[in-house]
Amino acid sequence: MTTANLLDFDLEGLAAFCERLGEKRFRATQLFRWIHQRGASDFAQMTDLAKSLREKLATTARVEALPVITQHESADGTIKWLFDVGDGNAVEAVFIPEDDRGTLCVSSQAGCAVGCRFCSTGHQGFSRNLTTGEITAQLWFAEHFLRKHLGRAERVISNVVMMGMGEPLQNYAALVPALRTMLDDNAYGLSRRRVTVSTSGVVPMIDRLGGDCPVALAVSLHAPNDALRDDLVPLNRKYPIVELLEACKRYLAHAPRDFITFEYCMLDGVNDQPEHARQLLELVRSSGVSCKFNLIPFNPFPASGLLRSPQPRVLAFAKVLSEAGIVTTVRKTRGDDIDAACGQLAGDVKDRTHAAERMAQRRTVILHPASRQAATPNAEEQ
Repeated sequence: MTTANLLDFDLEGLAAFCERLGEKRFRATQLFRWIHQRGASDFAQMTDLAKSLREKLATTARVEALPVITQHESADGTIKWLFDVGDGNAVEAVFIPEDDRGTLCVSSQAGCAVGCRFCSTGHQGFSRNLTTGEITAQLWFAEHFLRKHLGRAERVISNVVMMGMGEPLQNYAALVPALRTMLDDNAYGLSRRRVTVSTSGVVPMIDRLGGDCPVALAVSLHAPNDALRDDLVPLNRKYPIVELLEACKRYLAHAPRDFITFEYCMLDGVNDQPEHARQLLELVRSSGVSCKFNLIPFNPFPASGLLRSPQPRVLAFAKVLSEAGIVTTVRKTRGDDIDAACGQLAGDVKDRTHAAERMAQRRTVILHPASRQAATPNAEEQ
């Protein structure tokens, strides 16, 4: 008999499951707390549940974590796990400890179909979407492992970023129940301001998220014009920058923060010139989108053919933005000694999209001038 993995349910889903067993809603709340707040997977441990319910659960349900293939700990305290999601696929999650927070970077897909040039996951190709239970299981495991590992009774993970493997908004149906579980006070009780969905710009789903489950939003921008962004983030060909910024502005009406974070990966000689920074300023000013920029040092990997921008150039780029009144940060690289830094998560994916061949054909990035007056684009072999 097939049993239901209770990690697949948010509280509403679990209440409906309990009703099918002939149980009242408050039993679902009790069960939800046992699973997520206490990390219990054995129904026999759930002593305040009626014995009759525990017996029903034993034959109809399970709490199934993802098998851990490997665990690596960085010198800076960052921990990366590789989880087995079956059929030859594995995904990665990363815990980043800081003085005032503990952040978990969570994957939403086995691989990614967007195919951004600078992202190691994109070069792995795409296999499938994760289920709600597989997304939630990364947080469930990490939170309760870390409490034991660090000897703490209180919550360890205060922030979740959907910035691991995959494009979260292309797995919307599984994402939203997982987000609701993260936010639920009977589970992890995270603030909407401390749960971030990162997207490369799936415009219709940005609008849906604003209505269904608004959390903090980070947008992978990476270029100040459509010509360059088409090369770096292929999804831009479907949802160009103007449409994306309009969606961001609409999202702000629902968002828990009063700004959108624009992620910008600094690529040597590609998107890191002062003209690019000035065009970014023009772009956000004309759109009216309240925003901050997070400049990300690129983490090179051989298949990309790209290099990290030198630090002086990154700082000069940041200065242009910040002196114009745009809050700008340069992301501190964490966990790069265990390949856990931004853009390095690759996991192990049974690719169904022939990504390697497609990416190899895109080794040349066309460098379009930032200035609108410049006429002829140059090509530079990366």
